[in-house]
Amino acid sequence: MDVSMSFSQDMDDEYEKLIRRMNPPRVVIDNDSCKNATVIRVDSANEYGILLEVVQILTDLNLTITKAYISSDGGWFMDVFNVTDQDGNKVTDEVVLDYIQKSLGPEACFSTPMRTIGVTPSTDSTVIELTGCDRPGLLSELTAVLTHLRCSVLNAEVWTHNTRAAAVMQVTDDSTGCAISDPERLSRIKNLLRNVLKGSNTPREAKTVLSHGEVHTDRRLHQMMFEDRDYEHRAVVDDDSSIQDERQRPDVCVDNWLDKDYSVVTVRCKDRPKLLFDTVCTLTDMQYVVFHGSVDTEGTEAYQEYYVRHIDGSPVKSEAEKQRVIQCLEAAINRRVSEGLKLELCTTDRVGLLSNVTRIFRENSLTVTRAEVKTKGGKALNTFYVSDASGYSIDAKTIDSIRQTIGQTILKVKNNPEEQQQRQKPPSQDSPTRFLFGGLFKSKSFVNFGLVRSYS
Repeated sequence: MDVSMSFSQDMDDEYEKLIRRMNPPRVVIDNDSCKNATVIRVDSANEYGILLEVVQILTDLNLTITKAYISSDGGWFMDVFNVTDQDGNKVTDEVVLDYIQKSLGPEACFSTPMRTIGVTPSTDSTVIELTGCDRPGLLSELTAVLTHLRCSVLNAEVWTHNTRAAAVMQVTDDSTGCAISDPERLSRIKNLLRNVLKGSNTPREAKTVLSHGEVHTDRRLHQMMFEDRDYEHRAVVDDDSSIQDERQRPDVCVDNWLDKDYSVVTVRCKDRPKLLFDTVCTLTDMQYVVFHGSVDTEGTEAYQEYYVRHIDGSPVKSEAEKQRVIQCLEAAINRRVSEGLKLELCTTDRVGLLSNVTRIFRENSLTVTRAEVKTKGGKALNTFYVSDASGYSIDAKTIDSIRQTIGQTILKVKNNPEEQQQRQKPPSQDSPTRFLFGGLFKSKSFVNFGLVRSYS
């Protein structure tokens, strides 16, 4: 690295620390002003990416953000979030509240930048990042190779979208329980996994990256799929599926507000956990800065509005850039959409467990569309979203057979997508959109936002 560049970066880091010391973040947690949510207000010196860091911390605590108000014009940043726990109740756990204070408050600013919170360097495991073309049985093949190479999967997350697949896996040597450090063995693991990813006749590149330590899995998966340009590709589907996909497609709009030199990004879609993180993560990775914003959920729908500029200070400049923003946000929302039947596996962990389970899925013509693999205290806690590899509805007899093979009490069915589709009403087209800033759009008062009393 150039010495002058290194010196400049060191100076920038010292300047950031100085700004934090002069303007330490302030966190106010209020359980009184809103009837059905905890209100969290964060005031801090402004810096690029701080919104994502705050949202990431709240999301990692499995908190649901029902409403939010964002403002970061000038050198100061202010965010207000209405949050609930997973059961929809106010957050009263003192351990969680204390963690929020320490992670977002003054204590965080004196040690390291907030972006490192929740990502602890470690040499206890090897992290494998994989991207390639999706196909039925891919996860089964990958885990079979890892088992053959004497690798034990501690944690993993797999996403598929638009015929592409990405995975982040945390593995150890199955004999020592430690990270794999032998260069020759690491090279062999990398090459064999890349060969599996390149197994189909596709011109698209397959990537395998090995590293030590921990990463923020969700953030990396978004970055990996963004770099893989999954937003440019759409799966080939029949007419009925295409109509259904179009009905569930997020409504994303980008308009320029020329008077204020902002681009206004609006998102309207079905609400789900971590939705705010996914959209903010994508805007940040695309190097857009959110200056103002509002988030609201009503029933099963979510409304998001962001007033943004590119990091160079300009709004969206062309129709091509506008379409790219729309495509990337749609992809970010859809990557985590859980298609298929949800199966949960809970059992004693052992070497080769993941390989055996996914092999049984493959032998019964099921493909994994998304997976979350965790091990804790010797227990495997795995969640799989599966669909029929041929595109048909999953036969109940197939699931019964799989459960008998794996174990009725070990593998449980958590949802039935067909029944949910029948119960789910299409989103109302005449629901008012919520815009807080300016008169460019139809507005609605946020008198019930729950944070009004915080300012009074």
